[in-house]
Amino acid sequence: MGLKKQLGMGMMSAALGLTLIGGGTYAYFSSSETTNNTFAAGTLDLAVEPTALIEVENLKPGDSIIRDFELQNNGTLDIEKVTLDTNYNVTDAKGDNTEDFGKHIEVEFLYNADKLDEVIYKTTLDQLKNMSPEAINEHIFYPNFGEKGLPAGSLDDLVVKFNFVDNGEDQNQFQGDSLQLEWTFQGMQTTGEEK
Repeated sequence: MGLKKQLGMGMMSAALGLTLIGGGTYAYFSSSETTNNTFAAGTLDLAVEPTALIEVENLKPGDSIIRDFELQNNGTLDIEKVTLDTNYNVTDAKGDNTEDFGKHIEVEFLYNADKLDEVIYKTTLDQLKNMSPEAINEHIFYPNFGEKGLPAGSLDDLVVKFNFVDNGEDQNQFQGDSLQLEWTFQGMQTTGEEK
């Protein structure tokens, strides 16, 4: 092989080698930054004070009891609406009840302690037990809270009047009976929003 041919082959080999080396690596500028992100969920904390509203004995038809209590939002999120689940059990002392004692206990939700004659909503325990959560919010809590709901860190007073209705008829079947009432309040968050 001639010298020119060897030199030509050597240059081609060197060019091929440089191409392979250069094609496999390249240089560039870069910069990076790391962010630290936190997602913290708020809290809904609805409280009722006092937790025992009524403990009354020796009721007779025509008697009424007024109690006030506070609904407190101890959480960090606003409560848009409140619902109430009513449950009760009747103990029939003589076993002679032909009617539900809850039909004879009328419940009046009042605006506040100063205006005891202004009724927000009136119903009986048996009707309240069967109301939907939406109806309860609309008839009982919305008139009191309005559009603002129950903001975080706030409280609202509610007044309730219970009446043992005297229907003018024989109500002897309820003598000695007792009714255990359980109210469960539930607060619902406001609609989510862009933060």
